[in-house]
Amino acid sequence: MRKYNFSLIGCGRISYKHVESLKNIEKANLVAVCDVIPERAMKYAQDLRINSYTDYHAMLRQEKVDIVNILTPSGTHADIAVEVMNTGRHVVIEKPMALTLSQADRLIETADRNKVRLFVVKQNRFNSAVIKTREAFEKGRFGKLVLGTVRVRWSRDQSYYDQDDWRGTWAQDGGVLTNQASHHIDLLQWFLGDVESVMAITETMLVNIETEDTGMALLKFCNGALGLVEATTATRPRDLEGSLSILGEKGSVEIVGFAVNKIKTWNFVDELPEDKDVLAVYGENPPNVYGFGHEAYLRDVIEAIENNRSALVGGFEGRKSVEIINAIYESAFTGKKVYIHNQFKNSPLGK
Repeated sequence: MRKYNFSLIGCGRISYKHVESLKNIEKANLVAVCDVIPERAMKYAQDLRINSYTDYHAMLRQEKVDIVNILTPSGTHADIAVEVMNTGRHVVIEKPMALTLSQADRLIETADRNKVRLFVVKQNRFNSAVIKTREAFEKGRFGKLVLGTVRVRWSRDQSYYDQDDWRGTWAQDGGVLTNQASHHIDLLQWFLGDVESVMAITETMLVNIETEDTGMALLKFCNGALGLVEATTATRPRDLEGSLSILGEKGSVEIVGFAVNKIKTWNFVDELPEDKDVLAVYGENPPNVYGFGHEAYLRDVIEAIENNRSALVGGFEGRKSVEIINAIYESAFTGKKVYIHNQFKNSPLGK
């Protein structure tokens, strides 16, 4: 059995999910970690008895690595990933893959030119509740889609943003819509399809940052369905929910929990025998906002490489949420309805 050597660039808040997931995957072998703050990388190195670096260029030169997971601030994703792919390695990028569409397109082009694979982490697609809902969707059980909503009601106080100077900045991070809600926006477009237009409003309510901590967007989808995005990190005193609702002419599903992981409502006009057990079997609530999906996601990465097949979330899929988020900011800053596939000259993201 071939093992694939992984390395991490960035050992911050999300890194433990990658480390713990890779430990459980028999075909994965974590060989090195890197962070500009030496103590962050050294902790993993000591615990796992692997090498740590503060310079990822040195790590790439010295380590035999197949797949590099990029877990750095969002504004650095594109440049780092391009350099990694130019060495012939596959890359896994935490959300969002990039802040601007030009960066996203550069990533896709670089992967194609170097004949390597580009993967974008959207682990909530692998939540069991989401998988079950997707099965119903692909069987046509919803019928004509009417409305999709996502709600991200999380708590991030000033101390969270003060941890690192890049947090809450336009150049390196974006606000709640880019950072916290990008997974949920991804799920919304995955179920309801391509977006036609967006109208949005954003505000900074409770913290001192450049970007928004609260925002709402109305989406019109190409198939005629409507969508609503509600996102805030100004929930107090603690996280409340990360949820998804899909309403159609023949059925309605609500997935709640901290990480879109607990089916609350499962109603269909044409009932099936197994429907009566869905709430009991898929009423799972994760212990934190990251959910359980990282391991399944990384397994899919390995299988996609091994079998030379498409991954569930590659570069083109990852680009879709980047485009929607930029359209949301364009609308919020101009006060106008914005059509997808136009240029977003007023979006401050990545600037």
